[in-house]
Amino acid sequence: MLWALRSPCNLGCRYCYFGTLLEHREQPVVQIGQLSHLSRADLGFADLAAFADTLAQSPVRRVFLAGGEPLIWPPVFDLIERIKRAGVEVVVCTNGVPLNRPETVLRLLKLDIDAVSVSLDSAEPGHNDRWRPSHNGKDGWDRMIAGITALLAARGRRTAPAVGIYSVITAQNLDAVTEVAHLAADLGCDYFVPQPLSLEPGHALDTELSLTAAHYDVLAAQFTRLYETSQLRLPDRDYPGRVLEAVSATEPGFVAQCFAGRYLFFVEPDGSVWPCPSSLKIGSLSSVASGTSHQGPMRSGAQMDRSHQAQHPDQPSVVVHSEARTEPPVILLAPSPERQHGVDAPPVW
Repeated sequence: MLWALRSPCNLGCRYCYFGTLLEHREQPVVQIGQLSHLSRADLGFADLAAFADTLAQSPVRRVFLAGGEPLIWPPVFDLIERIKRAGVEVVVCTNGVPLNRPETVLRLLKLDIDAVSVSLDSAEPGHNDRWRPSHNGKDGWDRMIAGITALLAARGRRTAPAVGIYSVITAQNLDAVTEVAHLAADLGCDYFVPQPLSLEPGHALDTELSLTAAHYDVLAAQFTRLYETSQLRLPDRDYPGRVLEAVSATEPGFVAQCFAGRYLFFVEPDGSVWPCPSSLKIGSLSSVASGTSHQGPMRSGAQMDRSHQAQHPDQPSVVVHSEARTEPPVILLAPSPERQHGVDAPPVW
């Protein structure tokens, strides 16, 4: 489960899936399920903690805590403790800057988290900081690298937490597939995941950054080189094919073998739940479950779609809640009494 805990962030990534502060100051977000760093609909700690306490009896095996930036929200450590107490793995997804605070690193180690994934989009500081600028004008590539180094040093000879880098791959940084992997290995990281950029149609940066069929050959060559040369843990060998299929599609649609909506769910700060944060939606939300409504996201005791569970016993139970028939449905994750254990965790964090 990918859980975007809070909306605020210390960076202003220009292609962030939350949007930008500037655009949402001009046009405030009001629709349920629409992300914004200015969101005032983030659930409070009590609601988040209540949901975390249900995870022990759910099919969820691993939670990716993201944001915004989760490590600038002090209660995150109490929430991690609850999730770990439920027997669920925790992966913290961060931009790396907060890892420069020794007390943050020590808390993460003390909580015995399973992995830390740092977002870094280039081995070149200038490129990374152009697209991932900080709000204070000071925190950039150097601080991200320093944060990774500090965490690895504090971890010492221990194998946990695993530490890795995620890179957003765009038309402007295709070489990051291999170059950031080399950097990650030099730093002493354990894994690397290159992820294709996903922008909504009509996004201001769509033409400049989005991957298309025109990038297929170069991207394929980069993936081939990555898997032939890297000693880091990487996504399974089917992953490059799924990425290439997605970016070469003439329009967003179904991507074969994608696990979104089956083994992955995305929880937003307002409590709404979706198959994934990408604009490349995997199938139709209405095909996942239908008919049942429940007032209030992420409440224990939600009614479950029994017919869906009977047909798909390997998947978490889901219910659908829609504020209005004209809006997309919101999928709510609920514990499953029929299946107490989820699928095996993927090999890369």
